[in-house]
Amino acid sequence: MLNLTTTKNSKVLLVGSGAREHALARSLKKSATKIDLICFASSNNPGIMELASEYIVGKLDDVVAITNWAQKNKVDWAIIGPELPLAAGVVDELAKINIPAVGPIKLLAQLETSKSFTRALCAEYDIPGGAKFKEFSSTDGVEDYLNKLNNNYVVKADGLMGGKGVKVFGEHLKNTQETLGYCSELISAGSKFIIEEKFVGQEFSLMSFCDGENLFHLPAIQDHKRALEGDIGPNTGGMGSYSCPNGSLPFLTENDIKSAQAINIATASAIKKKFNTPYKGVLYGGFMATADGVKLIEYNARLGDPEAMNVLAVLETDFVELCENLIKGTLDKVIPKFSQMATVVKYAVPEGYPDNPIKNQRIDVSLLRNKDNLFFAAVDKKADGLYELGSRTLAILAKAETVEIAQAHVEAEMDRLIGPLYHRADIGTAKLIENRVTMMKELRK
Repeated sequence: MLNLTTTKNSKVLLVGSGAREHALARSLKKSATKIDLICFASSNNPGIMELASEYIVGKLDDVVAITNWAQKNKVDWAIIGPELPLAAGVVDELAKINIPAVGPIKLLAQLETSKSFTRALCAEYDIPGGAKFKEFSSTDGVEDYLNKLNNNYVVKADGLMGGKGVKVFGEHLKNTQETLGYCSELISAGSKFIIEEKFVGQEFSLMSFCDGENLFHLPAIQDHKRALEGDIGPNTGGMGSYSCPNGSLPFLTENDIKSAQAINIATASAIKKKFNTPYKGVLYGGFMATADGVKLIEYNARLGDPEAMNVLAVLETDFVELCENLIKGTLDKVIPKFSQMATVVKYAVPEGYPDNPIKNQRIDVSLLRNKDNLFFAAVDKKADGLYELGSRTLAILAKAETVEIAQAHVEAEMDRLIGPLYHRADIGTAKLIENRVTMMKELRK
């Protein structure tokens, strides 16, 4: 059991360099508990660099380099932003030198890194919301299983695919031949895959901080994975997200929220029973509200990106206090406090993203009115200004009394951006949300 001696000036290591990590850095630095922040990053993030006293660029799966740097800097504890270092076992390596972390060990990070691990755990412990599924390492038996599911299925790569390894029959896959072709692609790439039943409904995220026993639930959020307006185009890491003042979403019932929280609680309990080790970090449940209740789509083992920006914007509980109690296993002592505000986050991305993005084009954010609501992602700062790097470039957040007002604020700021970037103007609009509400009303009839 790792012990954390809380001091007024803990040295905290942040791993990662995207907009999510920029949001984490801000939340850590605005805490009443003063900390010294250092960052191990995969690229230069100008926003985090302003907040960190030390900043180094390396490979996020190089756990030896991360651990050595943490030891050299006499780090008290760490917080891990993205999934790659978790999958590589950075928390395990840090633990060997008595540096605790907000993030699960490699074994438990399989909740995100292996779809079959998660489905098998849910089946073994009768966790509600599970799906019929089967794991494959070849195309043998695939066609029979597709028929068994009456062509109502989803194909998922078993490993990490950056949110892009899922294909749904009827959307991405038009017939059995296309499905077999995609399965063959996954096998050629060295990935096992699972085929599971397809749920129909509305997706939402509900994340919970977890110390192994106690959970600290965050507001529900809806992310938008598709690249283009109207929910079309290729899947992305997430183009934007919104949350509501009451912590729920317009298409969810009170029971839906309770069900999602209960699934997170049951999952944490199952992990403790099966592996006799606590899950410390974020349980990010990707759920779907259906006519038959809430179903689990997948788990992630860290805060979502963009969802982290939504939840941290309304979190009034001291973030350093929350993290330190999570590490100590005393999360039950922390009172959840959130401002009763709506949030909208939208990503600006390079033209051509995600399949064929333009790269290394100059952008200008100098006209933005509120730089505190600007989060840098794939951006580099050079002598003559900022340059986008070909992935999601930056995110803009707004907080307001309603989602509609917040999204209008984001749009106003987006208009002040200069550069070859685009964003989804429809995220957070009344029309898009009403479409989701109508769909759920029809399903629940």
